[in-house]
Amino acid sequence: MKNPESAKSNKGHGRVVTFILPDKRKPNYTDWMKHRADSDAGKQIYSHRMSVVEPVFGNIGTAKKLNRFSLRGKVKVQGQWQLYCMVHNIEKVLNYGDIAA
Repeated sequence: MKNPESAKSNKGHGRVVTFILPDKRKPNYTDWMKHRADSDAGKQIYSHRMSVVEPVFGNIGTAKKLNRFSLRGKVKVQGQWQLYCMVHNIEKVLNYGDIAA
């Protein structure tokens, strides 16, 4: 550490350990997605996610209290998720339907 005393104080960032791994592996899908999201076009595209997709998950998770599924099995969970999405969309029509008409 450059300054071992910073780990003791509340003002410092504490101890930081960094591992630098040699990049001898082939790129995987995560690397491809990082490169895509870090490009100028990717930043513009993914900035829309905050205003389009994330509020839906926030509404369903927080307002409708779906923090875990109560059913088991992929088919049943998919049905429960679709039901929550349908309720979300019906609420949007009720709240904002007059604006589009």
